[in-house]
Amino acid sequence: MIHELRIYRCVPGRLPALLNRFQTITLKIWERHGIRQAGFWTTVIGESNLDLHYLLEWESLAERDAKWAAFQADPEWIEKRAQTEADGPIVANVSNAILQPTGFSSVK
Repeated sequence: MIHELRIYRCVPGRLPALLNRFQTITLKIWERHGIRQAGFWTTVIGESNLDLHYLLEWESLAERDAKWAAFQADPEWIEKRAQTEADGPIVANVSNAILQPTGFSSVK
């Protein structure tokens, strides 16, 4: 099992729109594609309160590549993303890292 940590830095004032899009649109599409989330977090104390952090669980990099590509090409996702960004972009930038647990990690 590997995890992908993704951090979305929102355009100022747009974090509520991103949270709403995940809750009402993205998670349903992910479910259809078999994408598994391990948790979502916003920043209370830290570098920026414009950030959304989340973890995805993958069996392998091959699974990640296939499922992520299918999600990105999903016509419903493309349409809904465009609709939610009609008033302008939501996300200023995205960073991600693929994480592998250590032998002593409580999360495997």
